[in-house]
Amino acid sequence: MSTLLLRLAAPMQSWGISSKYEQVRETGREPSKSGVVGLLAAALGRRRDADLSDLNRLRFGVRADQEGQELRDFQMVHGEKDYITTRYYLADACFVVGLESEDTVFLQELEQALRHPVFPLFLGRRSCPPAGPVVLGIRQTDLVTALSSEPWQASEYMKKRLLGKNGTITLRMRADARDGEPGGCIRDVPVSFDPAHRRYGYRNVTEKTVTFAAEHDPMQELR
Repeated sequence: MSTLLLRLAAPMQSWGISSKYEQVRETGREPSKSGVVGLLAAALGRRRDADLSDLNRLRFGVRADQEGQELRDFQMVHGEKDYITTRYYLADACFVVGLESEDTVFLQELEQALRHPVFPLFLGRRSCPPAGPVVLGIRQTDLVTALSSEPWQASEYMKKRLLGKNGTITLRMRADARDGEPGGCIRDVPVSFDPAHRRYGYRNVTEKTVTFAAEHDPMQELR
């Protein structure tokens, strides 16, 4: 079992799980599976009507390393009748995403594609390109273990702000649930990205937490 880890950080990102183009476009609190599958499909050069079954079979999980702040934006849409849309984003957020598979070769193909994408990568919307490299690497372990053991990816500035008085922080994680695990069901599996007939299925998710302690550097105060 192997897990490909990604670092998704940007000034702005947005992860809606609704396929409808409504006047109010909300964002989830963390990357959606449908959004990350779209990211992978773009890196591989797949068109919107391509088969996504191999990507959907990947076990998906995400850790919120830097929650970010919700940002609201207004945009004017011009057409037969002009109207204003309200769009929500996550500002200054950072997440670690894990993709688990027994097929390490397939994960290696995804890693290579993300390093050299066919189509531009964006975090939920075209206006949200990633800040810095996306790939953290492949870990030879299961999804939850990989997400629990990967070093905290928040910026150094935010680490100082977010650490509690006891020098620790607890991060939340969401992952595709195993059979029998407690959790909830959400509509977040992309069957088709075809603009004329977008379709989404359901997945069960479970929530966990992981606690990190600050790394003490005795020489820091002398620098």
